[in-house]
Amino acid sequence: MEELKVKRNFLPDIIMIDYLNICASQRVKMSGGVNSYTYIKSIAEELRGLAVEYNLPIISATQTTRSGFTNSDPGLEDTSESFGLPATADFMFALVSNEQLESMNQIMVKQLKNRYASLDNYKRFIIGIDRSKMTLYDVEDSAQEDLSGVGNTAPWEADPSAFSKSSIGNSGKDFNGFKF
Repeated sequence: MEELKVKRNFLPDIIMIDYLNICASQRVKMSGGVNSYTYIKSIAEELRGLAVEYNLPIISATQTTRSGFTNSDPGLEDTSESFGLPATADFMFALVSNEQLESMNQIMVKQLKNRYASLDNYKRFIIGIDRSKMTLYDVEDSAQEDLSGVGNTAPWEADPSAFSKSSIGNSGKDFNGFKF
């Protein structure tokens, strides 16, 4: 990050990491004596430390366990390799799909952990997905009606301040114009 700042006069507003589980830890070396819980947790802690140090969000992905893969209602316990990851993360969500949702070009988002707001509201909500372009979009409010624990709008529409960059730890800008 310092090299980017000095050599290119650039600091990103957000960092997206393709897959946390294949990153390497600076503190813990992978060896026969290190278990996956410790190793993945150390990676998560290092990335969280980087996010705090530079006051920016870091987004990554992980996999579910085999049972979580077919679970229509996954939980934190369905995180693969290390429960140290959800113990460290500030916000986690699962993307859930099934044949019915796929036929309507939709996907369900289920909040699993949120240190910024209560999980009591908007635990699940539907968004549209164009898989050919891997684009997400808003759906009609009626798509939210049959989900338990949610209102008729996505959480950032009902209370934009709950998901503002300032509440997540950055400059208060929206996602338009972000540098990646």
